[in-house]
Amino acid sequence: MEAKRLGTLDTSALEKVILTGQSAGFNAKKIAKAEVEAGRDMEADRKKCQPLASLIGGFTHIRPVATAHRSLQAANAVNATVGSMWLASHSDANATRVMDDLSAAVTACPKGFKTLGLTYGKVESLPAPKLGEKAVAYRITGDIGKQKVPMTFTVVRQGNIIAAFYGVNMLDHDHAAIPEPVVKAQLDRL
Repeated sequence: MEAKRLGTLDTSALEKVILTGQSAGFNAKKIAKAEVEAGRDMEADRKKCQPLASLIGGFTHIRPVATAHRSLQAANAVNATVGSMWLASHSDANATRVMDDLSAAVTACPKGFKTLGLTYGKVESLPAPKLGEKAVAYRITGDIGKQKVPMTFTVVRQGNIIAAFYGVNMLDHDHAAIPEPVVKAQLDRL
């Protein structure tokens, strides 16, 4: 009902348009609901960094009307990039605000933040793809044990849908981002 009132896609409509199976060299698979929900309430220790913490958990910091999630894995065994993606339906105003707040957080949090006892020590802006109505790309370095793990995010607004892509590559940090053809393949379906 809420989705219809706001003129956006509900969960079943998102499930129809989200990538599934192989696309642009990646396999997209459905994620168990319990696994998705586990990241819902990640809270940053610094309020201005909340949009970043929420995206690590797989959600936008403004509660969406509906979401659909997929895990992503390169179809080619030589490519070690893995990650996930999700679509989130919002009102037009909230979709715009999600992107504005995210851009502000990338700028405001270069030294990172903490959430759920985990430390994310560095946030750096990356060149965003020229896709959708607005796109933001950035890398967050998580401190996991003694290891530094760079995680790459590409977030694109297409109308009132936010499409978020998270990638990590333990072997080649420079190629951790989910490739642009995957992002474009998803946007083409919206």
